[in-house]
Amino acid sequence: MGSLLAFVGSPSAAELLAWSPPGWGATLVAGLWNSILIALGAYALGLAIGIGGAFGKVYGGPVLRDLLEAYTTLVRAVPELVLILILYFALTDAVNKIIALWDYGPIQLSGVAAGIGVLGVVQGAYSTEVIRGAILSVPHGQIEAARAMGMPPVRLARRITLPLMMAAAIPGLANLWLIVTKDTALLAVVGFVELTKATSLAAATTKAFFTFYAAAGVLYLILSLGSTVIFHRIERWARRGQRPLSGGGR
Repeated sequence: MGSLLAFVGSPSAAELLAWSPPGWGATLVAGLWNSILIALGAYALGLAIGIGGAFGKVYGGPVLRDLLEAYTTLVRAVPELVLILILYFALTDAVNKIIALWDYGPIQLSGVAAGIGVLGVVQGAYSTEVIRGAILSVPHGQIEAARAMGMPPVRLARRITLPLMMAAAIPGLANLWLIVTKDTALLAVVGFVELTKATSLAAATTKAFFTFYAAAGVLYLILSLGSTVIFHRIERWARRGQRPLSGGGR
């Protein structure tokens, strides 16, 4: 009878997910915002690394190409969770050892900065290969024509290579964005409160595991669907003026 009364008196899913306490809705949304914030920062950092790395692999010298090949191979070979643990703790330790040489006290990197840095390095390796493949898909004749007209390398990249490679790179970059939104959950192992960590805290406190993990799954799904729509529109914009991929009509 006591267990039945406890079950009857337990809060409903609507009460558990309410915005204000004792509901955990605000906590889950705050965790989702942290996930989006880290994903945006890591994606932007990875994209910057990827653009530089891809152009370095295609147009750089032998030493630069070898270094970039070692970077992309190593990062893609090691699981993301292991890289997060290594980079998070090793990076903090390395920074503290460096600043100790100037007699400064130890510092602790914020969860946001560390998360962006770690996931950005991981994203950079994959972005490098995606963008490299897109660069190689640009018709070589157009690049040679621009060089024959005396176009400088920077202007050639800005006016020829980047616009033409964009359409080929968007699908792969869209997949990398979806991956990084889920990879933010791995930061829970270092104590950062993103959506997965907030969900586990709420579920452990209330014992309503199904309710909170189902809610987190819905939030991730909404984020993924919204991102898919946005990238689909970006891809259509990038392919403007190009022949459609489907062979429907003439």
